[in-house]
Amino acid sequence: MKIKIDGFVLSILATVVLAYFVPFFGTPNSPISMDSISHWGIALIFFFYGLKLSPDKLRAGLSNWKLHVLVQASTFVLFPLLVLLLKPFAPAAALYQQLWLGLFFMAALPSTVSSSVVMVSLAKGNVAAAIFNASISGIIGIAITPLWMGLFVDANAAAFDLTSVYTDLLLQILLPVGLGLLLQKFLGAWAMRYATALNYFDKSIILMIIYKSFATAFTDGLFESISWPLLGGLLVVVLLVFFIAYQLIQKTAKALGFSEADQITATFCGSKKSLVHGTVFSAVLFAKSPYLGLILLPIMMYHALQILIISFIAQKK
Repeated sequence: MKIKIDGFVLSILATVVLAYFVPFFGTPNSPISMDSISHWGIALIFFFYGLKLSPDKLRAGLSNWKLHVLVQASTFVLFPLLVLLLKPFAPAAALYQQLWLGLFFMAALPSTVSSSVVMVSLAKGNVAAAIFNASISGIIGIAITPLWMGLFVDANAAAFDLTSVYTDLLLQILLPVGLGLLLQKFLGAWAMRYATALNYFDKSIILMIIYKSFATAFTDGLFESISWPLLGGLLVVVLLVFFIAYQLIQKTAKALGFSEADQITATFCGSKKSLVHGTVFSAVLFAKSPYLGLILLPIMMYHALQILIISFIAQKK
Protein backbone atom coordinates (compact mmCIF):
# COMPACT_ATOMS: atom_id res chain seq x y z
CA MET A 1 0.00 0.00 0.00
CA LYS A 2 1.48 3.33 -1.04
CA ILE A 3 0.97 6.45 1.06
CA LYS A 4 1.48 9.65 -0.88
CA ILE A 5 3.34 12.41 0.90
CA ASP A 6 1.08 15.45 1.00
CA GLY A 7 2.52 18.25 -1.15
CA PHE A 8 1.32 20.93 1.25
CA VAL A 9 3.22 19.33 4.14
CA LEU A 10 6.38 19.46 2.01
CA SER A 11 5.61 23.10 1.17
CA ILE A 12 5.35 23.93 4.88
CA LEU A 13 8.72 22.33 5.56
CA ALA A 14 10.27 24.21 2.61
CA THR A 15 8.76 27.48 3.91
CA VAL A 16 10.28 26.98 7.37
CA VAL A 17 13.68 26.24 5.77
CA LEU A 18 13.35 29.37 3.62
CA ALA A 19 12.49 31.44 6.71
CA TYR A 20 15.63 30.11 8.39
CA PHE A 21 18.03 30.93 5.56
CA VAL A 22 16.25 34.02 4.13
CA PRO A 23 14.31 35.66 6.99
CA PHE A 24 14.61 39.24 5.67
CA PHE A 25 11.21 39.43 3.97
CA GLY A 26 9.46 38.51 7.21
CA THR A 27 11.11 41.29 9.22
CA PRO A 28 9.91 44.91 9.70
CA ASN A 29 12.66 46.07 7.29
CA SER A 30 11.13 44.16 4.38
CA PRO A 31 9.90 46.29 1.45
CA ILE A 32 6.93 43.89 1.21
CA SER A 33 4.19 44.48 3.80
CA MET A 34 3.42 40.92 4.83
CA ASP A 35 0.99 42.13 7.50
CA SER A 36 -1.18 43.93 4.92
CA ILE A 37 -1.07 41.01 2.50
CA SER A 38 -2.00 38.50 5.21
CA HIS A 39 -4.79 40.80 6.50
CA TRP A 40 -6.53 41.00 3.13
CA GLY A 41 -5.55 37.44 2.24
CA ILE A 42 -7.33 36.12 5.33
CA ALA A 43 -10.45 38.09 4.45
CA LEU A 44 -10.44 36.68 0.91
CA ILE A 45 -9.91 33.10 2.15
CA PHE A 46 -13.09 33.32 4.19
CA PHE A 47 -15.01 35.20 1.51
CA PHE A 48 -14.31 32.30 -0.88
CA TYR A 49 -15.15 29.89 1.96
CA GLY A 50 -18.59 31.53 2.19
CA LEU A 51 -19.05 31.31 -1.58
CA LYS A 52 -18.40 27.56 -1.50
CA LEU A 53 -20.76 26.87 1.42
CA SER A 54 -24.05 25.42 0.24
CA PRO A 55 -26.99 26.56 2.42
CA ASP A 56 -29.08 23.68 1.04
CA LYS A 57 -26.50 21.07 2.09
CA LEU A 58 -26.16 22.68 5.51
CA ARG A 59 -29.93 22.59 6.04
CA ALA A 60 -30.12 18.98 4.82
CA GLY A 61 -27.45 17.92 7.28
CA LEU A 62 -29.25 19.18 10.39
CA SER A 63 -31.28 16.00 10.94
CA ASN A 64 -28.37 13.76 12.06
CA TRP A 65 -28.00 15.71 15.28
CA LYS A 66 -26.37 13.00 17.46
CA LEU A 67 -23.48 12.71 15.01
CA HIS A 68 -23.09 16.49 14.84
CA VAL A 69 -23.08 16.87 18.64
CA LEU A 70 -20.40 14.16 18.98
CA VAL A 71 -18.16 15.74 16.32
CA GLN A 72 -18.43 19.28 17.68
CA ALA A 73 -18.09 18.16 21.31
CA SER A 74 -14.97 16.19 20.36
CA THR A 75 -13.53 19.20 18.52
CA PHE A 76 -14.23 21.92 21.07
CA VAL A 77 -14.53 20.07 24.41
CA LEU A 78 -12.68 16.73 24.34
CA PHE A 79 -9.46 18.05 22.78
CA PRO A 80 -9.08 21.10 25.08
CA LEU A 81 -9.80 18.96 28.16
CA LEU A 82 -7.17 16.40 27.13
CA VAL A 83 -4.53 19.12 26.80
CA LEU A 84 -5.65 20.77 30.05
CA LEU A 85 -4.71 17.53 31.81
CA LEU A 86 -1.12 18.09 30.65
CA LYS A 87 -0.80 21.61 32.06
CA PRO A 88 0.41 20.54 35.55
CA PHE A 89 3.28 18.66 33.89
CA ALA A 90 4.55 21.68 31.91
CA PRO A 91 7.60 23.28 33.61
CA ALA A 92 7.23 26.89 34.73
CA ALA A 93 9.89 28.19 32.29
CA ALA A 94 8.50 30.49 29.57
CA LEU A 95 9.60 28.16 26.75
CA TYR A 96 7.58 25.21 28.08
CA GLN A 97 4.58 27.37 28.93
CA GLN A 98 4.48 28.75 25.38
CA LEU A 99 4.75 25.26 23.90
CA TRP A 100 1.88 24.13 26.11
CA LEU A 101 -0.09 27.20 25.02
CA GLY A 102 0.55 26.23 21.39
CA LEU A 103 -0.65 22.71 22.15
CA PHE A 104 -3.79 24.11 23.78
CA PHE A 105 -4.33 26.44 20.81
CA MET A 106 -4.17 23.39 18.51
CA ALA A 107 -6.72 21.62 20.72
CA ALA A 108 -9.12 24.57 20.64
CA LEU A 109 -9.14 24.88 16.85
CA PRO A 110 -12.02 23.78 14.58
CA SER A 111 -11.93 20.76 12.30
CA THR A 112 -10.48 21.02 8.82
CA VAL A 113 -12.86 21.05 5.84
CA SER A 114 -11.26 19.74 2.66
CA SER A 115 -9.19 16.84 4.01
CA SER A 116 -12.02 15.67 6.31
CA VAL A 117 -14.44 15.40 3.39
CA VAL A 118 -11.85 13.75 1.12
CA MET A 119 -10.84 11.16 3.74
CA VAL A 120 -14.45 10.37 4.70
CA SER A 121 -15.27 9.86 1.03
CA LEU A 122 -12.23 7.60 0.57
CA ALA A 123 -13.27 5.48 3.57
CA LYS A 124 -16.91 5.30 2.39
CA GLY A 125 -18.28 7.31 5.30
CA ASN A 126 -21.20 9.75 5.46
CA VAL A 127 -19.93 12.47 3.10
CA ALA A 128 -22.95 14.78 3.52
CA ALA A 129 -22.49 14.77 7.30
CA ALA A 130 -18.75 15.37 6.87
CA ILE A 131 -19.43 18.44 4.72
CA PHE A 132 -21.91 19.77 7.29
CA ASN A 133 -19.69 19.20 10.33
CA ALA A 134 -16.47 20.42 8.76
CA SER A 135 -18.19 23.56 7.48
CA ILE A 136 -20.08 24.40 10.66
CA SER A 137 -16.99 23.70 12.78
CA GLY A 138 -15.14 26.64 11.25
CA ILE A 139 -18.02 28.98 12.03
CA ILE A 140 -18.33 27.72 15.64
CA GLY A 141 -14.57 28.09 16.06
CA ILE A 142 -14.75 31.83 15.41
CA ALA A 143 -16.64 32.13 18.72
CA ILE A 144 -15.26 29.23 20.78
CA THR A 145 -11.50 29.24 20.06
CA PRO A 146 -10.89 32.80 21.36
CA LEU A 147 -12.92 32.00 24.50
CA TRP A 148 -10.73 29.00 25.30
CA MET A 149 -7.54 30.95 24.60
CA GLY A 150 -8.70 33.91 26.68
CA LEU A 151 -8.55 31.68 29.78
CA PHE A 152 -4.79 31.23 29.54
CA VAL A 153 -3.27 34.10 27.58
CA ASP A 154 -1.64 36.83 29.66
CA ALA A 155 -3.34 40.00 28.44
CA ASN A 156 -0.27 42.12 29.20
CA ALA A 157 2.24 39.75 27.59
CA ALA A 158 0.35 39.07 24.38
CA ALA A 159 -1.90 42.12 24.06
CA PHE A 160 -4.81 39.68 24.14
CA ASP A 161 -8.08 41.56 24.52
CA LEU A 162 -11.26 39.65 23.71
CA THR A 163 -13.09 42.76 22.55
CA SER A 164 -10.45 43.65 19.97
CA VAL A 165 -10.01 39.96 19.07
CA TYR A 166 -13.69 39.53 18.29
CA THR A 167 -13.74 42.82 16.40
CA ASP A 168 -10.85 41.62 14.22
CA LEU A 169 -12.45 38.19 13.76
CA LEU A 170 -15.74 39.86 12.82
CA LEU A 171 -14.11 42.08 10.21
CA GLN A 172 -11.56 39.61 8.84
CA ILE A 173 -13.48 36.34 9.02
CA LEU A 174 -17.19 36.44 9.91
CA LEU A 175 -18.07 39.42 7.70
CA PRO A 176 -16.33 37.93 4.61
CA VAL A 177 -18.03 34.55 5.26
CA GLY A 178 -21.41 36.29 5.52
CA LEU A 179 -20.76 38.28 2.35
CA GLY A 180 -19.75 35.08 0.58
CA LEU A 181 -22.96 33.37 1.69
CA LEU A 182 -25.04 36.32 0.46
CA LEU A 183 -23.34 36.18 -2.94
CA GLN A 184 -23.29 32.37 -3.08
CA LYS A 185 -26.35 32.33 -5.35
CA PHE A 186 -24.55 34.49 -7.92
CA LEU A 187 -20.90 33.46 -7.53
CA GLY A 188 -21.16 29.99 -5.96
CA ALA A 189 -20.89 28.18 -9.32
CA TRP A 190 -17.83 30.29 -10.21
CA ALA A 191 -16.20 29.44 -6.86
CA MET A 192 -16.78 25.73 -7.38
CA ARG A 193 -15.48 25.90 -10.95
CA TYR A 194 -12.25 27.47 -9.77
CA ALA A 195 -12.09 25.59 -6.44
CA THR A 196 -8.63 24.22 -7.20
CA ALA A 197 -7.20 27.66 -7.95
CA LEU A 198 -8.84 29.11 -4.84
CA ASN A 199 -7.38 26.27 -2.80
CA TYR A 200 -3.91 27.20 -4.05
CA PHE A 201 -4.61 30.82 -3.07
CA ASP A 202 -5.61 29.71 0.46
CA LYS A 203 -2.45 27.67 0.84
CA SER A 204 -0.28 30.52 -0.46
CA ILE A 205 -1.61 32.88 2.21
CA ILE A 206 -1.11 30.22 4.90
CA LEU A 207 2.48 29.62 3.78
CA MET A 208 3.13 33.36 3.83
CA ILE A 209 1.85 33.64 7.43
CA ILE A 210 4.01 30.65 8.41
CA TYR A 211 7.03 32.23 6.70
CA LYS A 212 6.59 35.54 8.51
CA SER A 213 6.05 33.84 11.89
CA PHE A 214 9.15 31.68 11.59
CA ALA A 215 11.30 34.39 10.00
CA THR A 216 10.57 36.60 13.02
CA ALA A 217 11.22 33.72 15.41
CA PHE A 218 14.54 32.83 13.76
CA THR A 219 15.64 36.49 13.65
CA ASP A 220 14.87 36.88 17.36
CA GLY A 221 16.67 33.63 18.20
CA LEU A 222 13.48 32.11 19.60
CA PHE A 223 14.34 28.53 18.65
CA GLU A 224 17.92 28.57 19.92
CA SER A 225 16.81 27.16 23.28
CA ILE A 226 14.77 24.31 21.74
CA SER A 227 16.68 21.04 21.59
CA TRP A 228 15.97 18.12 19.27
CA PRO A 229 14.88 15.93 22.22
CA LEU A 230 12.36 18.63 23.19
CA LEU A 231 10.98 18.72 19.64
CA GLY A 232 10.79 14.92 19.66
CA GLY A 233 8.94 15.04 22.98
CA LEU A 234 6.46 17.54 21.60
CA LEU A 235 5.87 15.29 18.59
CA VAL A 236 5.16 12.34 20.91
CA VAL A 237 2.68 14.42 22.93
CA VAL A 238 0.89 15.53 19.75
CA LEU A 239 0.66 11.88 18.63
CA LEU A 240 -0.71 10.80 22.01
CA VAL A 241 -3.39 13.51 21.95
CA PHE A 242 -4.44 12.36 18.48
CA PHE A 243 -4.66 8.66 19.30
CA ILE A 244 -6.42 9.15 22.65
CA ALA A 245 -9.00 11.47 21.07
CA TYR A 246 -9.47 9.15 18.06
CA GLN A 247 -10.05 6.10 20.27
CA LEU A 248 -12.47 7.93 22.59
CA ILE A 249 -14.50 9.27 19.65
CA GLN A 250 -14.59 5.83 18.00
CA LYS A 251 -15.73 4.06 21.20
CA THR A 252 -18.38 6.73 21.87
CA ALA A 253 -19.73 6.45 18.32
CA LYS A 254 -20.00 2.67 18.68
CA ALA A 255 -21.67 2.99 22.11
CA LEU A 256 -24.26 5.34 20.59
CA GLY A 257 -25.10 2.75 17.96
CA PHE A 258 -23.89 4.75 14.95
CA SER A 259 -23.76 3.05 11.57
CA GLU A 260 -20.29 2.27 10.22
CA ALA A 261 -20.53 5.23 7.82
CA ASP A 262 -21.38 7.59 10.69
CA GLN A 263 -18.60 6.12 12.85
CA ILE A 264 -16.11 6.93 10.10
CA THR A 265 -17.41 10.48 9.82
CA ALA A 266 -17.35 11.00 13.60
CA THR A 267 -13.77 9.78 14.02
CA PHE A 268 -12.35 11.46 10.92
CA CYS A 269 -14.03 14.86 11.41
CA GLY A 270 -13.84 14.86 15.21
CA SER A 271 -10.12 14.09 15.30
CA LYS A 272 -9.05 16.68 12.69
CA LYS A 273 -7.65 20.14 13.39
CA SER A 274 -7.49 22.94 10.83
CA LEU A 275 -4.12 24.45 9.95
CA VAL A 276 -5.98 27.04 7.86
CA HIS A 277 -7.87 28.31 10.89
CA GLY A 278 -4.78 27.89 13.05
CA THR A 279 -2.64 30.19 10.95
CA VAL A 280 -5.29 32.83 10.32
CA PHE A 281 -6.60 32.78 13.91
CA SER A 282 -3.04 33.07 15.24
CA ALA A 283 -2.48 36.16 13.08
CA VAL A 284 -5.38 37.77 14.97
CA LEU A 285 -5.15 36.21 18.43
CA PHE A 286 -1.36 36.48 18.82
CA ALA A 287 -0.56 39.34 16.45
CA LYS A 288 1.76 41.04 18.97
CA SER A 289 3.15 37.92 20.63
CA PRO A 290 6.90 37.28 20.18
CA TYR A 291 6.19 33.56 20.57
CA LEU A 292 3.99 33.11 17.49
CA GLY A 293 6.42 30.65 15.87
CA LEU A 294 6.36 28.44 18.97
CA ILE A 295 2.58 28.61 19.22
CA LEU A 296 2.21 27.39 15.62
CA LEU A 297 4.55 24.40 16.05
CA PRO A 298 2.00 21.92 17.52
CA ILE A 299 -0.69 22.56 14.88
CA MET A 300 1.89 22.21 12.10
CA MET A 301 3.01 18.89 13.55
CA TYR A 302 -0.59 17.77 14.03
CA HIS A 303 -1.52 18.74 10.47
CA ALA A 304 1.21 16.55 8.99
CA LEU A 305 0.48 13.62 11.31
CA GLN A 306 -3.30 13.67 10.84
CA ILE A 307 -2.94 13.56 7.05
CA LEU A 308 -0.49 10.66 7.23
CA ILE A 309 -2.40 8.60 9.81
CA ILE A 310 -5.95 9.23 8.54
CA SER A 311 -4.84 8.57 4.95
CA PHE A 312 -3.51 5.18 6.07
CA ILE A 313 -6.69 4.36 8.00
CA ALA A 314 -8.97 5.54 5.16
CA GLN A 315 -7.21 3.35 2.60
CA LYS A 316 -7.67 0.29 4.82
CA LYS A 317 -11.47 0.76 5.04
